[in-house]
Amino acid sequence: MRAGRIGLRLFVALLLCGCGGLARAAGTAPSLDAYRGHVTYVDFWASWCGPCAESFPWLNAMQAKYGARGLHVVGVGVDTQSASADRFLRAHAPQFPIVRDPDGALAEQYAIEGMPYAVLLDADGHVLSRHSGFRAGQTDEYEHAIQDALSPRGTTP
Repeated sequence: MRAGRIGLRLFVALLLCGCGGLARAAGTAPSLDAYRGHVTYVDFWASWCGPCAESFPWLNAMQAKYGARGLHVVGVGVDTQSASADRFLRAHAPQFPIVRDPDGALAEQYAIEGMPYAVLLDADGHVLSRHSGFRAGQTDEYEHAIQDALSPRGTTP
């Protein structure tokens, strides 16, 4: 039984750190500064949010499709209970970094207005677009914004 608990802890640590999750010192606010210089799609999510769960396969696909072109997808978990967030992450296996924001500092900074909430940032950290919710019928629109942000002159090829 002890080996199982150790294995589970290791799995969670690898899940959070192995895919680029950002560790931070206790009492410090989470930051997206590590992604400056890159187009970044920031997705705010919570374990209790059904559309958040629906968005993770699409987010994984966008990271896989556009990562080589410079896109960084970053998930920002706003759960106050880390156990709930951990269960969600085990179930939905993000292939992108996760930043924990239990105090809502990043959520406040980006003035999120729903869940999930996505913010597309240019390489300088300026907001290019934002949307609340996740609708499978609008993923072409979301992807077009990513393509536009990644194109050299700001226009889709």
